Amino acid sequence: MNYGFLRVAAATPKIRVTDCKGNGAKIIEMIKEACNNSASVIAFPELCISGYTCGDLFLQKALLKSSEETLEEILSQTKNLNIISLIGIAVPCGEALYNCVAVCLKGKLLALIPKINIPNYTEFYEQRHFSSGKDLSVEEFVFANQKTVLSSNIVFASKDNKEFRFAVEICEDLWVANSPSINLAQNGKALLIFNSSTSDDVIGKAEYRKNLVKMQSGKLCCGYIFAASGYGESTTDMVFSGQDIICENAVVLAESKRFTTGITYGEIDLERLDSERRRLNTFHCDPEESKKIKKIEFSLKVKNFDLTREISKTPFVPSSKSDLESRCEEILSIQATGLATRLEHTGINKVVLGLSGGLDSTLALIVCVHAFDMLKIDRKNILAVTMPCFGTTKRTKSNAEKLAEAYEVSFQEINITKSVQQHFEDIGQSESVHDITYENCQARERTQVLMDLSNKEGALVIGTGDLSELALGWATYNGDHMSMYAVNCSVPKTLVRYLTAYEASKSMDNLKAILLDVLDTPVSPELLPPEKDGTIAQKTEDVVGPYELHDFFLYYFVRFGYTPAKIFYLANLAFDGEYDKDIIKKWLITFLRRFFSQQFKRSCLPDGPKVGSVTLSPRGDFRMPSDALSKLWIEELENIY
Repeated sequence: MNYGFLRVAAATPKIRVTDCKGNGAKIIEMIKEACNNSASVIAFPELCISGYTCGDLFLQKALLKSSEETLEEILSQTKNLNIISLIGIAVPCGEALYNCVAVCLKGKLLALIPKINIPNYTEFYEQRHFSSGKDLSVEEFVFANQKTVLSSNIVFASKDNKEFRFAVEICEDLWVANSPSINLAQNGKALLIFNSSTSDDVIGKAEYRKNLVKMQSGKLCCGYIFAASGYGESTTDMVFSGQDIICENAVVLAESKRFTTGITYGEIDLERLDSERRRLNTFHCDPEESKKIKKIEFSLKVKNFDLTREISKTPFVPSSKSDLESRCEEILSIQATGLATRLEHTGINKVVLGLSGGLDSTLALIVCVHAFDMLKIDRKNILAVTMPCFGTTKRTKSNAEKLAEAYEVSFQEINITKSVQQHFEDIGQSESVHDITYENCQARERTQVLMDLSNKEGALVIGTGDLSELALGWATYNGDHMSMYAVNCSVPKTLVRYLTAYEASKSMDNLKAILLDVLDTPVSPELLPPEKDGTIAQKTEDVVGPYELHDFFLYYFVRFGYTPAKIFYLANLAFDGEYDKDIIKKWLITFLRRFFSQQFKRSCLPDGPKVGSVTLSPRGDFRMPSDALSKLWIEELENIY
């Protein structure tokens, strides 16, 4: 089962100009190779049967006849292959010649798609030979000894897979302001756009071309497959690099090495694209325009294959170091700007936060420092409070004090042990019973202290909890769950770690050492007594599971609405060799149960800035009833094997 993934291919064959039969043989060879590699569609460059650079030879009947005969041979040689081939060819019709893509499947010529925008500037002079196929529609056109359709307005739809819908445009069609693919995707509902192209190379054009393909796939929420001419085209006046590009929703999945020939493969997640379009209520279909687009159905069994596209273990975190650094800087700026705006709006120039010496409160302190520096407010107006109790360790308490000193903020220690013991006495709770009451009394006492201090100081209480904790409900209701502004509320735990590491990388030796020690400290609420040696006894990930798994589940569950089965499938690929299937299944069930059961905590969250595409704010991106059942999702997972 492919879980909505479809393997596609972009090919650049090594050709010789006007050698139609020789070029056809290479095309057949590549179609067979792509079919053997489980590709469902392979796209070839513009006019690849004859070569794009034939010039006035396109007016020679011999060349056009040889091109047509070659296509007929390709259809004959591929009639038993389970793959769609898109092949560039010159097609005469009436008094005109059209630059077309032949759409072929199992020996059948499904349609011929003509190029609409014919360039006639600088090095391009296509209007000398070709006519525009705009609004062209010839229903019974005979070509390559078959009856077919010659039309610019076609979307191809699979009878076997409702998401498998594709359309074709040719080279310049992408470069114009109103690309045909816009209408074909929006009103024809094509999820895949294939572009057969011949784009020459000059300095800087390759990057521009890639960005163009990338952005078109993003604007249209589609997969965009760009197949370009390369070696073998005439170099009389131009050079062609064969830059094949496969993109999905503004992400480059695969790109060929330039100035080479061969096949580039990519796996498009059709379910993801379909889900993304449903999410965007601005991706409108015009019913009247939709009627003008011809639908051609086909039958093609999508083969199973092993997914080769990279599935990151940390989908919230960029993979390249340069991207990660710029992302960290951007996130910290968003967080700090959010807090600075709130401070200016309220006229308040002080904040209070609980600084435990753990990861989340450290990031909250970093954000406060950035915001205060932005506003040019004295950092002493940041009051960091440590509130030791039964579970506090020497290590975290010391780090809290050192952090406050290094950042030159105000610091106060308030030991809450006696207050909590008094509260235990008031409600009849034994200090020897380490249950949920034992833990939550401490968390709520800390929040009460912070709230009362904020009144006393005329300050805002800054929340420290992160997105991962909100997803799992790992917060004490009306305890650390509550604040006056929650700066970390849309930052997942895996990203909190990277943000803190980024801050450490920019810091001087003393502060850097403290931040690195915070990063090395186990994640814990420190609500249970330490071990005999004074180390942390209560480790969060021992109870709820590894945060790297939960962040992975959260991303695909909320961002794309994937089924539990698909999330499980991807998690097994991403964490292969680190967690076995049973462990992943166990924690995914835990995630689903907690995510649904803890929605009531998210329904009354304090304000906080959105920094990424996944957030659980009840006023922002995610709205869910607190009484929804997880049964539907868990049952699917429990029956997976």
